[in-house]
Amino acid sequence: MAIGNPYQAYKQNSVTTASPGELTLMLYNGCIKFINQAKKAIESGDIESRNTNIQKAQSIVQELMVTLNMDIEVSHQMMQLYDYLNRRLVEANIKHDMSILEEVEEFVIEFRDIWREVIQINRQKQFSQGGSV
Repeated sequence: MAIGNPYQAYKQNSVTTASPGELTLMLYNGCIKFINQAKKAIESGDIESRNTNIQKAQSIVQELMVTLNMDIEVSHQMMQLYDYLNRRLVEANIKHDMSILEEVEEFVIEFRDIWREVIQINRQKQFSQGGSV
């Protein structure tokens, strides 16, 4: 079977081989990307693109909500924050409001940056516990 698009094959492979932590990081990055595309669509007056990209960002926030482990206390606070972000995205779409998108983007960037730090700390712990090679 021939590969039609090497970039698509690479993307698919990176998703299927990623750890759960890396997948969460990909979701945050994807959400930021779609918010930025929605902001550009608002600037250019492209209603269809704005709607599509905000809905994609909403889908990612909803996926983040579904993947929370509700046995962990912090997940309850994250669920409330994700719910807030989801409602704000709906509002941004209805009102064509760039400032709401920027607010949501700030939250998602902060979550992403914290999550990236958590992944790095865990990798350092694993490396230090594994000993030298």
